[in-house]
Amino acid sequence: MLPASEWPAQTVTLNGTSSHLGAGLSGVHELHADRWLFVAYDQLNEALFEPAQPHEGTLGLVFVESTEKASRRPYHKQKLALLLANMRHFAVEMAAHYPVLYLSSGGTYADALEGVFGDSPLLCLEPAERELRIDLEPMVASGRLEVLPHVGWLTPHAWFVDSVGTEPPFRMDPFYRKVRTTTGWMMIDGQPMGGSYSHDADNRKPWKGEPDAPSPPTFDVDAIDREVEELIRTHHGDHPGHLDLAALPTTKEQAEASLDYGMACMTWFGPYEDAMSERSRTLFHTRLAPLLNLHRVLPMEAATAAMATDAPLNSVEGFVRQLIWREYVHHVHVATDGFRTLDVNRTEAVRGAGWGEGPHAVDGGHPNHLEQRNPLFPAYWGAPSGLRCLDANVAAVIEDGWTHHIPRLMVLSNLANLLDINPRALTDWFHAGFIDAFDWVVEPNVLGMGTFALGTAMMTKPYVSGSAYIHRMSDHCGSCAFHPKKTCPITRLYWAYLNRHRPAFERNHRMSMAMRNAAKRSDENKAEDEATFLQVSEALRLGQSLVTPDGDLRSFMM
Repeated sequence: MLPASEWPAQTVTLNGTSSHLGAGLSGVHELHADRWLFVAYDQLNEALFEPAQPHEGTLGLVFVESTEKASRRPYHKQKLALLLANMRHFAVEMAAHYPVLYLSSGGTYADALEGVFGDSPLLCLEPAERELRIDLEPMVASGRLEVLPHVGWLTPHAWFVDSVGTEPPFRMDPFYRKVRTTTGWMMIDGQPMGGSYSHDADNRKPWKGEPDAPSPPTFDVDAIDREVEELIRTHHGDHPGHLDLAALPTTKEQAEASLDYGMACMTWFGPYEDAMSERSRTLFHTRLAPLLNLHRVLPMEAATAAMATDAPLNSVEGFVRQLIWREYVHHVHVATDGFRTLDVNRTEAVRGAGWGEGPHAVDGGHPNHLEQRNPLFPAYWGAPSGLRCLDANVAAVIEDGWTHHIPRLMVLSNLANLLDINPRALTDWFHAGFIDAFDWVVEPNVLGMGTFALGTAMMTKPYVSGSAYIHRMSDHCGSCAFHPKKTCPITRLYWAYLNRHRPAFERNHRMSMAMRNAAKRSDENKAEDEATFLQVSEALRLGQSLVTPDGDLRSFMM
């Protein structure tokens, strides 16, 4: 470790400064350790340090805030706030037990670490994000950074390989069964409790207002949180979204309270897992994903807690299945090097998620099985579309940085798919807009499941629907200018999508019934379906609403 006088100007320590973070770190330990562990932004749990503990001597922890990382995408203000406030609080919590060095860098994580540690050896835990692994790769190759196992996952990669293999098609079911049988979770005498591995059929009820949905918890905002909010307003004030750390847990105690809240939701989580409502954006969802992805709450803690509740089996199984899905997509992302090794159609994409003015980078090689090329429409950043389901869920993202998985899949991704939005543009938007989005989780979920950009590598068919599903599972249609059965364009967009991409689907047995029904539509209907697609796409591309300011449908929608 270099003396502080030799650190580059772009890298400064916050220890001992007038900041509340610096005050929390200063004077607890001397800045000396026999070995230093770089703690990444999403490794905020002391249990993860276990692989670094067997060595003799003192272990020190080093944290890095990277302005370059924060500016890489138009990250939602709440996402930046959640990550930075949790990392700062965790550093202070750990300072009672370890020497802690907290660095702020205008460059990358490698820039900060090399600037302080030079050729001195440094430890790190296997980064979850591919982006961070690539950033640190030169230090690993030179021997300056030793990578230790990340023990925060529920499952080893070997379980994935044993059950799924290393080549597509990848399927969740054999992996899920492998995890259940190996762990014994919800199993009796080698058989799944309730006679079935999945109880998804019991988890499809729309919510009509009863039972009462709980209000998400709010949290005390302390001095460290306020400093983070001020930092974001000052340096990232042009980023999208609302900023309010009272809506997010940032301390260990608040993370524990969030886990308790999630378990209190478990009784009704299952039945209403797929429901959508404007009266309660959260319904009975635990909202634990952001904390799980930062490892503030460990997946094993969440799984154990859920199985210890007295909630119905369908609720517990549904929640545990979500945890195992999280493992599955991580393994797929690692196995394919972020889908770079997949043999799939690829196209170029405009980066930047459609946020802000000015030119954005254009690069190629992005998975795009259906060769969908429309840009991300302004409606995804809040321009009114006139489609209540889309506008309400975009508002939720802008305000909260969060929706649960069904709006993500069956509204936000579904409509992007039906409108042939470039899958990478939509993925970039999810990555920037959601507080729980990291490359290993957002890319499989959007490229693989939400848009069918990977073809059948992860999914047997695309998750698309007309207005009927949204009408059945939500209350959006009740306040929409469009009638779900008579005038809503989403159903015509669905039929146009199937016929437009017929060559990609006609040999897919999971799509055979839908394709037969699409083919049976009259020539007149097919023409109107395609005209609807073209007119809606063009209006939304221009940022126009499909509904006039007076609440009437645009002439081309009549």
